[in-house]
Amino acid sequence: MKTVTSLKKVETKIRSLVDAALEKSGGLLRLAPCWVPRSFLQPGRRLKLHPDDLYAYGLDRGGIDERWFGSTTPAANENRTPDEGLSYCVFDDARFTLANAVQECGAEIIGESIWTRFRRWPVYSKFFDNMGPIPHHMHQSEEHAKLVGQEGKPESYYFPPQHNTVGNNFPYTFMGLEPGTTKEEVKRCLENWNKGDNGILDLSKAYRLKPGSGWLIGPGILHAPGSLCTYEPQWGSDVFSMFQSLVEGREISRALLVKDMPPEKHFDLDFIVSELDWESNVDPRFKDNHYLEPVPVAETRSAGYIDRWIVYGKINGEQLFTAKELTLEPGTKCTIRDNGAYGLIVVQGSGKMNRVTLDCPKLIRFTELTEDEVFCTESAAKAGVVFENTSEVEDLVALRYFGPGVNPDAPEMGAHRDKAL
Repeated sequence: MKTVTSLKKVETKIRSLVDAALEKSGGLLRLAPCWVPRSFLQPGRRLKLHPDDLYAYGLDRGGIDERWFGSTTPAANENRTPDEGLSYCVFDDARFTLANAVQECGAEIIGESIWTRFRRWPVYSKFFDNMGPIPHHMHQSEEHAKLVGQEGKPESYYFPPQHNTVGNNFPYTFMGLEPGTTKEEVKRCLENWNKGDNGILDLSKAYRLKPGSGWLIGPGILHAPGSLCTYEPQWGSDVFSMFQSLVEGREISRALLVKDMPPEKHFDLDFIVSELDWESNVDPRFKDNHYLEPVPVAETRSAGYIDRWIVYGKINGEQLFTAKELTLEPGTKCTIRDNGAYGLIVVQGSGKMNRVTLDCPKLIRFTELTEDEVFCTESAAKAGVVFENTSEVEDLVALRYFGPGVNPDAPEMGAHRDKAL
Protein backbone atom coordinates (compact mmCIF):
# COMPACT_ATOMS: atom_id res chain seq x y z
CA MET A 1 0.00 0.00 0.00
CA LYS A 2 1.30 3.45 -0.94
CA THR A 3 1.81 5.92 1.86
CA VAL A 4 2.57 9.65 1.81
CA THR A 5 6.17 9.03 2.87
CA SER A 6 6.73 6.40 0.16
CA LEU A 7 6.06 8.96 -2.58
CA LYS A 8 8.90 11.01 -4.06
CA LYS A 9 8.83 14.56 -2.71
CA VAL A 10 9.07 17.07 -5.58
CA GLU A 11 9.83 20.73 -4.86
CA THR A 12 10.73 22.23 -8.25
CA LYS A 13 9.52 22.00 -11.86
CA ILE A 14 6.16 20.59 -10.87
CA ARG A 15 4.11 22.16 -13.67
CA SER A 16 4.26 19.00 -15.79
CA LEU A 17 2.99 16.94 -12.84
CA VAL A 18 0.16 19.39 -12.21
CA ASP A 19 -0.82 19.40 -15.88
CA ALA A 20 -0.83 15.61 -16.01
CA ALA A 21 -2.83 15.33 -12.78
CA LEU A 22 -5.45 17.83 -13.97
CA GLU A 23 -5.75 16.14 -17.36
CA LYS A 24 -6.25 12.71 -15.83
CA SER A 25 -8.73 13.83 -13.15
CA GLY A 26 -10.77 16.42 -15.00
CA GLY A 27 -9.37 19.53 -13.31
CA LEU A 28 -8.87 18.13 -9.80
CA LEU A 29 -5.90 17.60 -7.48
CA ARG A 30 -5.95 14.72 -5.02
CA LEU A 31 -4.72 15.80 -1.55
CA ALA A 32 -3.18 13.70 1.21
CA PRO A 33 -4.34 14.15 4.82
CA CYS A 34 -2.58 17.01 6.61
CA TRP A 35 -2.39 16.39 10.37
CA VAL A 36 -1.57 19.11 12.92
CA PRO A 37 -0.91 18.65 16.67
CA ARG A 38 -1.49 21.16 19.48
CA SER A 39 0.59 20.76 22.63
CA PHE A 40 -1.93 22.40 24.98
CA LEU A 41 -5.05 20.42 23.97
CA GLN A 42 -6.46 16.89 24.27
CA PRO A 43 -7.58 15.22 21.02
CA GLY A 44 -11.30 14.47 20.69
CA ARG A 45 -10.73 11.23 18.72
CA ARG A 46 -13.30 11.98 15.98
CA LEU A 47 -10.91 12.69 13.09
CA LYS A 48 -10.85 8.98 12.18
CA LEU A 49 -7.10 8.93 12.88
CA HIS A 50 -5.96 5.57 14.27
CA PRO A 51 -5.61 5.73 18.09
CA ASP A 52 -2.00 4.51 17.86
CA ASP A 53 -1.14 7.59 15.78
CA LEU A 54 -2.62 10.34 17.95
CA TYR A 55 0.89 11.26 19.13
CA ALA A 56 2.69 10.53 15.85
CA TYR A 57 4.71 13.77 16.17
CA GLY A 58 5.87 12.75 19.66
CA LEU A 59 4.32 13.21 23.09
CA ASP A 60 6.19 16.48 23.58
CA ARG A 61 4.48 17.95 20.50
CA GLY A 62 1.01 17.09 21.78
CA GLY A 63 -1.84 15.06 20.34
CA ILE A 64 -3.18 15.47 16.82
CA ASP A 65 -6.49 17.29 17.12
CA GLU A 66 -6.65 19.00 13.71
CA ARG A 67 -6.73 18.01 10.06
CA TRP A 68 -6.20 20.86 7.59
CA PHE A 69 -7.77 20.98 4.12
CA GLY A 70 -6.35 22.63 1.00
CA SER A 71 -3.80 24.45 3.13
CA THR A 72 -0.92 26.58 1.88
CA THR A 73 -0.51 28.01 5.41
CA PRO A 74 2.24 26.71 7.74
CA ALA A 75 1.11 25.79 11.25
CA ALA A 76 2.46 28.23 13.85
CA ASN A 77 3.63 25.54 16.26
CA GLU A 78 6.86 25.55 18.22
CA ASN A 79 9.36 22.93 16.99
CA ARG A 80 7.14 22.16 14.03
CA THR A 81 8.24 19.99 11.14
CA PRO A 82 9.28 21.96 8.03
CA ASP A 83 6.02 21.30 6.14
CA GLU A 84 3.60 21.14 9.07
CA GLY A 85 0.22 22.54 8.05
CA LEU A 86 0.92 22.33 4.30
CA SER A 87 -1.31 20.12 2.15
CA TYR A 88 0.38 17.74 -0.29
CA CYS A 89 -0.96 16.94 -3.76
CA VAL A 90 -0.35 13.33 -4.77
CA PHE A 91 -0.08 12.00 -8.32
CA ASP A 92 1.32 8.66 -9.46
CA ASP A 93 4.48 8.14 -7.35
CA ALA A 94 5.10 11.81 -6.55
CA ARG A 95 3.95 14.36 -4.00
CA PHE A 96 4.27 18.14 -3.94
CA THR A 97 2.75 20.83 -1.77
CA LEU A 98 -0.35 22.65 -2.89
CA ALA A 99 1.55 25.84 -2.02
CA ASN A 100 4.23 25.01 -4.60
CA ALA A 101 1.62 24.03 -7.16
CA VAL A 102 -0.13 27.37 -6.75
CA GLN A 103 3.15 29.29 -6.98
CA GLU A 104 4.07 27.38 -10.13
CA CYS A 105 0.69 27.51 -11.88
CA GLY A 106 -1.06 30.49 -10.25
CA ALA A 107 -4.31 31.44 -11.93
CA GLU A 108 -4.59 28.07 -13.65
CA ILE A 109 -5.43 26.58 -10.26
CA ILE A 110 -7.02 29.29 -8.12
CA GLY A 111 -8.32 31.70 -10.77
CA GLU A 112 -7.14 35.04 -12.11
CA SER A 113 -8.91 37.24 -9.55
CA ILE A 114 -7.53 35.55 -6.42
CA TRP A 115 -4.06 35.04 -7.93
CA THR A 116 -3.77 38.68 -9.04
CA ARG A 117 -4.84 40.01 -5.65
CA PHE A 118 -3.09 37.62 -3.25
CA ARG A 119 -0.45 35.68 -5.26
CA ARG A 120 -1.40 32.62 -3.16
CA TRP A 121 -4.39 30.58 -1.99
CA PRO A 122 -5.25 32.84 0.97
CA VAL A 123 -7.72 30.61 2.85
CA TYR A 124 -7.95 27.07 4.19
CA SER A 125 -10.23 24.92 6.28
CA LYS A 126 -9.75 22.31 8.97
CA PHE A 127 -11.40 19.83 11.26
CA PHE A 128 -10.82 20.99 14.83
CA ASP A 129 -11.50 18.21 17.32
CA ASN A 130 -10.95 18.25 21.08
CA MET A 131 -12.17 16.35 24.10
CA GLY A 132 -12.94 19.54 25.99
CA PRO A 133 -13.05 23.32 25.50
CA ILE A 134 -10.07 25.44 24.57
CA PRO A 135 -9.07 28.78 26.13
CA HIS A 136 -11.00 31.99 25.54
CA HIS A 137 -8.94 33.61 22.80
CA MET A 138 -9.06 35.87 19.78
CA HIS A 139 -7.32 36.14 16.42
CA GLN A 140 -5.66 39.41 15.47
CA SER A 141 -7.04 41.76 12.84
CA GLU A 142 -5.07 42.54 9.72
CA GLU A 143 -3.93 45.81 11.30
CA HIS A 144 -2.58 44.19 14.46
CA ALA A 145 -1.17 41.09 12.79
CA LYS A 146 0.92 43.28 10.48
CA LEU A 147 2.81 44.54 13.54
CA VAL A 148 4.47 41.13 13.77
CA GLY A 149 4.67 40.38 10.06
CA GLN A 150 1.56 38.19 9.98
CA GLU A 151 -1.94 38.32 8.52
CA GLY A 152 -5.19 38.64 10.43
CA LYS A 153 -7.51 35.69 10.90
CA PRO A 154 -11.29 35.72 10.63
CA GLU A 155 -12.86 32.25 10.77
CA SER A 156 -16.11 30.32 10.65
CA TYR A 157 -17.55 27.12 12.12
CA TYR A 158 -19.82 24.34 10.93
CA PHE A 159 -20.52 21.26 13.07
CA PRO A 160 -20.94 18.30 10.67
CA PRO A 161 -23.36 15.73 12.14
CA GLN A 162 -21.24 12.87 10.75
CA HIS A 163 -18.36 13.80 13.06
CA ASN A 164 -20.49 14.61 16.10
CA THR A 165 -22.28 11.46 17.18
CA VAL A 166 -20.87 12.31 20.61
CA GLY A 167 -20.44 15.82 22.00
CA ASN A 168 -17.47 15.06 24.28
CA ASN A 169 -16.94 16.99 27.52
CA PHE A 170 -18.26 20.51 26.87
CA PRO A 171 -20.34 21.12 23.70
CA TYR A 172 -20.75 24.81 24.49
CA THR A 173 -18.74 27.77 23.26
CA PHE A 174 -18.16 31.01 25.16
CA MET A 175 -18.28 33.91 22.71
CA GLY A 176 -17.69 37.60 23.12
CA LEU A 177 -18.26 39.49 26.38
CA GLU A 178 -21.44 40.28 28.27
CA PRO A 179 -22.92 43.66 27.28
CA GLY A 180 -21.76 46.23 29.82
CA THR A 181 -18.37 44.59 30.41
CA THR A 182 -15.62 47.18 30.79
CA LYS A 183 -12.05 47.14 29.53
CA GLU A 184 -10.87 47.54 33.11
CA GLU A 185 -12.53 44.24 34.04
CA VAL A 186 -10.71 42.46 31.20
CA LYS A 187 -7.40 44.04 32.23
CA ARG A 188 -7.90 42.81 35.80
CA CYS A 189 -8.27 39.27 34.44
CA LEU A 190 -4.96 39.64 32.62
CA GLU A 191 -3.30 41.04 35.75
CA ASN A 192 -4.42 37.91 37.64
CA TRP A 193 -2.91 35.49 35.09
CA ASN A 194 -0.57 33.73 37.52
CA LYS A 195 -3.05 33.50 40.40
CA GLY A 196 -4.93 30.54 38.92
CA ASP A 197 -8.21 30.92 37.02
CA ASN A 198 -8.15 34.54 35.89
CA GLY A 199 -11.96 34.67 35.64
CA ILE A 200 -12.26 35.79 32.00
CA LEU A 201 -15.21 33.42 31.43
CA ASP A 202 -17.15 35.24 34.16
CA LEU A 203 -17.36 38.12 31.69
CA SER A 204 -18.64 36.02 28.79
CA LYS A 205 -21.64 33.92 27.74
CA ALA A 206 -21.74 30.29 26.57
CA TYR A 207 -23.91 29.10 23.69
CA ARG A 208 -24.97 25.48 23.27
CA LEU A 209 -23.53 24.03 20.05
CA LYS A 210 -25.85 22.22 17.66
CA PRO A 211 -24.67 19.77 14.98
CA GLY A 212 -25.69 21.06 11.56
CA SER A 213 -25.30 24.73 12.53
CA GLY A 214 -22.38 27.17 12.66
CA TRP A 215 -20.95 30.62 13.43
CA LEU A 216 -19.05 33.41 11.68
CA ILE A 217 -16.37 34.99 13.88
CA GLY A 218 -14.39 38.07 12.89
CA PRO A 219 -10.92 39.01 14.16
CA GLY A 220 -10.64 40.48 17.64
CA ILE A 221 -13.67 38.55 18.93
CA LEU A 222 -13.10 36.40 22.02
CA HIS A 223 -14.25 32.80 21.77
CA ALA A 224 -13.59 29.56 23.65
CA PRO A 225 -14.58 26.76 21.24
CA GLY A 226 -16.42 23.85 22.80
CA SER A 227 -15.98 20.14 22.26
CA LEU A 228 -17.87 19.50 19.01
CA CYS A 229 -15.76 18.48 16.04
CA THR A 230 -15.74 21.61 13.89
CA TYR A 231 -15.28 22.30 10.19
CA GLU A 232 -13.55 25.71 10.05
CA PRO A 233 -13.18 27.68 6.81
CA GLN A 234 -10.86 30.56 7.68
CA TRP A 235 -8.20 32.98 6.51
CA GLY A 236 -4.75 31.55 5.81
CA SER A 237 -3.10 32.60 9.05
CA ASP A 238 -2.39 30.94 12.40
CA VAL A 239 -2.19 33.99 14.70
CA PHE A 240 -3.99 33.97 18.04
CA SER A 241 -3.93 35.37 21.55
CA MET A 242 -5.12 33.34 24.57
CA PHE A 243 -6.96 35.37 27.23
CA GLN A 244 -7.72 32.51 29.66
CA SER A 245 -5.12 31.24 32.14
CA LEU A 246 -6.64 27.93 33.23
CA VAL A 247 -8.78 25.43 31.27
CA GLU A 248 -10.11 22.25 32.90
CA GLY A 249 -7.28 22.53 35.42
CA ARG A 250 -4.61 22.89 32.72
CA GLU A 251 -2.30 25.87 32.88
CA ILE A 252 -2.14 28.09 29.80
CA SER A 253 1.21 29.82 29.41
CA ARG A 254 1.06 33.60 29.36
CA ALA A 255 3.37 33.38 26.35
CA LEU A 256 0.31 32.29 24.35
CA LEU A 257 -1.39 35.58 25.24
CA VAL A 258 1.33 37.66 23.58
CA LYS A 259 2.94 35.33 21.03
CA ASP A 260 1.65 37.44 18.11
CA MET A 261 2.21 40.87 19.64
CA PRO A 262 5.28 43.13 19.44
CA PRO A 263 7.76 42.24 22.24
CA GLU A 264 7.67 45.75 23.69
CA LYS A 265 3.90 45.40 24.18
CA HIS A 266 3.88 42.09 26.07
CA PHE A 267 3.06 43.76 29.41
CA ASP A 268 1.11 46.72 28.07
CA LEU A 269 -2.42 45.78 29.12
CA ASP A 270 -3.97 48.76 27.35
CA PHE A 271 -2.40 47.62 24.08
CA ILE A 272 -3.38 43.98 24.60
CA VAL A 273 -7.02 44.90 25.20
CA SER A 274 -6.95 47.33 22.27
CA GLU A 275 -6.52 44.32 19.95
CA LEU A 276 -10.07 43.26 20.79
CA ASP A 277 -12.92 44.34 18.53
CA TRP A 278 -14.69 45.84 21.51
CA GLU A 279 -18.04 46.73 19.95
CA SER A 280 -18.45 43.26 18.45
CA ASN A 281 -17.54 41.57 21.73
CA VAL A 282 -20.16 43.42 23.79
CA ASP A 283 -22.84 43.43 21.05
CA PRO A 284 -26.22 42.71 22.74
CA ARG A 285 -27.36 41.03 19.48
CA PHE A 286 -24.25 38.86 19.22
CA LYS A 287 -26.05 35.67 18.19
CA ASP A 288 -28.18 37.42 15.57
CA ASN A 289 -25.03 38.82 13.97
CA HIS A 290 -22.92 35.64 14.02
CA TYR A 291 -25.08 32.49 14.07
CA LEU A 292 -25.49 30.35 10.93
CA GLU A 293 -27.84 27.61 9.83
CA PRO A 294 -27.80 25.97 6.38
CA VAL A 295 -29.64 27.64 3.50
CA PRO A 296 -30.44 25.69 0.30
CA VAL A 297 -28.68 26.91 -2.84
CA ALA A 298 -31.71 25.82 -4.88
CA GLU A 299 -34.65 23.44 -4.58
CA THR A 300 -33.24 20.25 -6.09
CA ARG A 301 -34.45 17.49 -3.77
CA SER A 302 -36.64 16.04 -6.50
CA ALA A 303 -33.44 15.41 -8.49
CA GLY A 304 -31.95 13.40 -5.64
CA TYR A 305 -29.49 15.94 -4.27
CA ILE A 306 -29.33 19.10 -2.19
CA ASP A 307 -26.60 21.74 -2.06
CA ARG A 308 -26.69 24.05 0.96
CA TRP A 309 -24.80 27.13 2.09
CA ILE A 310 -23.25 26.38 5.48
CA VAL A 311 -20.90 29.39 5.76
CA TYR A 312 -21.93 32.78 4.44
CA GLY A 313 -22.02 36.43 5.44
CA LYS A 314 -19.44 39.20 5.49
CA ILE A 315 -16.77 40.35 7.92
CA ASN A 316 -16.29 44.11 8.07
CA GLY A 317 -18.27 44.36 4.84
CA GLU A 318 -16.20 41.84 2.85
CA GLN A 319 -16.89 38.24 1.89
CA LEU A 320 -13.66 36.42 2.80
CA PHE A 321 -14.76 32.78 2.53
CA THR A 322 -17.90 30.73 2.05
CA ALA A 323 -18.74 27.04 2.24
CA LYS A 324 -21.35 24.58 0.99
CA GLU A 325 -22.50 21.07 1.90
CA LEU A 326 -23.49 18.79 -0.98
CA THR A 327 -25.62 15.68 -0.30
CA LEU A 328 -26.42 13.10 -2.98
CA GLU A 329 -28.90 10.30 -2.41
CA PRO A 330 -27.87 6.74 -3.38
CA GLY A 331 -27.52 6.33 -7.14
CA THR A 332 -27.77 10.07 -7.86
CA LYS A 333 -25.60 11.80 -10.46
CA CYS A 334 -25.51 15.57 -10.91
CA THR A 335 -23.41 18.40 -12.30
CA ILE A 336 -22.45 21.18 -9.87
CA ARG A 337 -21.16 24.50 -11.18
CA ASP A 338 -19.35 26.94 -8.88
CA ASN A 339 -17.83 30.38 -9.34
CA GLY A 340 -14.31 29.53 -8.19
CA ALA A 341 -11.74 27.06 -6.91
CA TYR A 342 -12.48 25.11 -3.75
CA GLY A 343 -11.19 22.53 -1.32
CA LEU A 344 -13.43 19.51 -0.70
CA ILE A 345 -13.61 16.87 2.02
CA VAL A 346 -15.98 13.87 2.01
CA VAL A 347 -17.69 13.25 5.35
CA GLN A 348 -19.95 10.37 4.34
CA GLY A 349 -20.29 7.77 1.63
CA SER A 350 -18.52 6.97 -1.63
CA GLY A 351 -18.74 7.89 -5.27
CA LYS A 352 -16.99 9.86 -8.00
CA MET A 353 -16.09 13.46 -8.74
CA ASN A 354 -15.32 13.85 -12.45
CA ARG A 355 -12.71 11.09 -12.94
CA VAL A 356 -11.64 10.89 -9.28
CA THR A 357 -12.86 8.26 -6.83
CA LEU A 358 -14.34 9.50 -3.56
CA ASP A 359 -14.50 7.38 -0.43
CA CYS A 360 -14.96 8.37 3.20
CA PRO A 361 -12.59 6.22 5.31
CA LYS A 362 -13.54 4.57 8.58
CA LEU A 363 -10.02 4.74 10.11
CA ILE A 364 -6.84 6.43 8.86
CA ARG A 365 -3.21 5.72 9.66
CA PHE A 366 -0.90 8.73 10.04
CA THR A 367 0.89 8.36 6.67
CA GLU A 368 -2.00 6.75 4.79
CA LEU A 369 -3.24 8.10 1.47
CA THR A 370 -7.01 8.53 1.43
CA GLU A 371 -9.62 9.21 -1.25
CA ASP A 372 -11.64 11.78 0.66
CA GLU A 373 -9.93 15.11 -0.12
CA VAL A 374 -9.71 17.04 -3.39
CA PHE A 375 -8.81 20.54 -4.58
CA CYS A 376 -10.89 21.72 -7.54
CA THR A 377 -9.47 24.30 -9.95
CA GLU A 378 -11.48 27.35 -10.90
CA SER A 379 -11.85 26.28 -14.53
CA ALA A 380 -13.20 22.86 -13.54
CA ALA A 381 -15.59 24.43 -11.02
CA LYS A 382 -16.99 26.84 -13.61
CA ALA A 383 -17.28 24.17 -16.30
CA GLY A 384 -19.23 21.98 -13.87
CA VAL A 385 -18.08 19.00 -11.80
CA VAL A 386 -19.96 15.73 -12.19
CA PHE A 387 -20.68 14.10 -8.84
CA GLU A 388 -22.00 10.57 -8.58
CA ASN A 389 -23.08 8.56 -5.56
CA THR A 390 -22.17 4.98 -6.38
CA SER A 391 -23.69 3.56 -3.20
CA GLU A 392 -27.06 1.86 -3.16
CA VAL A 393 -27.72 2.53 0.53
CA GLU A 394 -25.82 5.58 1.82
CA ASP A 395 -25.84 9.29 1.05
CA LEU A 396 -22.67 10.89 -0.33
CA VAL A 397 -21.93 14.08 1.65
CA ALA A 398 -19.07 16.50 0.92
CA LEU A 399 -18.09 19.89 2.34
CA ARG A 400 -16.36 22.47 0.15
CA TYR A 401 -15.01 25.92 0.93
CA PHE A 402 -14.22 28.88 -1.34
CA GLY A 403 -11.91 31.88 -1.36
CA PRO A 404 -12.64 35.61 -1.01
CA GLY A 405 -15.28 37.27 -3.17
CA VAL A 406 -16.08 34.08 -5.10
CA ASN A 407 -19.77 33.86 -4.21
CA PRO A 408 -21.46 37.27 -4.39
CA ASP A 409 -24.78 35.40 -4.55
CA ALA A 410 -24.27 33.86 -1.10
CA PRO A 411 -26.94 34.63 1.52
CA GLU A 412 -26.62 37.46 4.00
CA MET A 413 -26.22 36.83 7.71
CA GLY A 414 -29.56 35.77 9.20
CA ALA A 415 -30.86 34.27 5.94
CA HIS A 416 -31.82 31.02 7.72
CA ARG A 417 -34.61 32.95 9.47
CA ASP A 418 -36.26 33.81 6.15
CA LYS A 419 -39.01 31.21 5.78
CA ALA A 420 -39.06 31.88 2.02
CA LEU A 421 -35.74 30.06 1.84
